[in-house]
Amino acid sequence: MPIPKIATVLGGLLLSRGGRRIAGRHAGKLALATLALQLWQSRQDSKRPMPTTATPKAGPQRRWSGRRV
Repeated sequence: MPIPKIATVLGGLLLSRGGRRIAGRHAGKLALATLALQLWQSRQDSKRPMPTTATPKAGPQRRWSGRRV
């Protein structure tokens, strides 16, 4: 699984002294933005159509009621 772009950006921020100061000052905003991005990505993933199975069902199947005759 590749590292998300936001993690790369945050890692780059934390490597410099000025970036650490900015990240410390805006930690809540960065956390909220990261959470919002993850939520948006998960919703985008759920919008994609799921691949169909190779063998479609021929018609409605009888449901098994659990009773034996």
